[in-house]
This record gives sequence, C-alpha cells and structure tokens, in this order.
Amino acid sequence: MNVKDVLTDAYGRIKEEVHATVDGLSWEDLHYRPSPDANSIAWLVWHLTRVQDDHVADASGGDQVWLSQDWEKRFGLGLPRHDTGYGHSAAKVAKVRVDSADLLTGYYDAVHEQTLAYVRGLTGKDLDRIVDERWDPPVTLGVRLVSVLADDLQHVGQAAYVRGLLQRADS
Repeated sequence: MNVKDVLTDAYGRIKEEVHATVDGLSWEDLHYRPSPDANSIAWLVWHLTRVQDDHVADASGGDQVWLSQDWEKRFGLGLPRHDTGYGHSAAKVAKVRVDSADLLTGYYDAVHEQTLAYVRGLTGKDLDRIVDERWDPPVTLGVRLVSVLADDLQHVGQAAYVRGLLQRADS
C-alpha cells in the first residue's frame, strides 16, 4: 500500500462517519447541545470540515472550498470568512445553525473531493516537505495531514456520541 492509498482510505473513513452521524437528523437534532457549553452536531461537523478545508488548502497551495465554491454564502453564518471554529465560545457555537444535514454533508463531500484530488498526487517523499515553520520543529506535510485526520476523527466521534445521546433520549 502506498501513501496515496493510506490517505485515501483514512479520509474516506471520515466521510463515512460524517454521513452516518448526520443522515436523517432533524433541524432540532443537528442543533441539540447536551449542555449550554457543549458543541452541537452541526457545529462539530462544520468545524471538522472547515479545519480540513483550511489546512489542506494551505498545505496544497490551493483555495478553500468554503470560499471558492460559495459554501460560506450558502451557510450564511455571519462569521469571519476564514473562521474555522477554533477557540469558539459557547455563544459562537450557538451561531452555527444550518438548514439541513444535506448542507453539512454537501460541504463535507466537496472538501473531501478536493482533499482526495490532492492526496492522489502525493508520493512518500512529499510528506517530508515543510508546510508550517511557525512551530518548533517545523511541521511537515505528513504531520499536517495526520493532524487533520486525528482532529476530524475526534470531532466526528464527538458528534456520533451526541447522536447516541439523542437516540437514547428518544427510546
């Protein structure tokens, strides 16, 4: 298995989990917060998608899908254009309201396709390229892509947990 295959499989797992977590949820379910300081499913999926979009676009030198395909306008959140949700307060989490699960999965799918288009062109040697010198040690492409994977899997797991809480409450 080569680097392209590993990354394609790993990012594919995020896509599967995003769809499994949000498909069939009502507007109320998407925005349910187990406590006032907790994140909603909508926020968690929006945030993990924004992080992937932002970080992969930066590493590849490409454009964010959020801006280039007008997802920012479709969501209409009233947040700064480049906001990814990092460090959001409970009040900002509450601002992330979406019309439907389809909007979330549509944006995620667009980011996923751009990510796969990028990783399909990578070789093992590419992973050693420095993409962020603000850290010590500097961040390589491989570390950045694994960091995005880890963050996305953590957040989709949190969203699935909130979905489980909702299902338990309904039974």
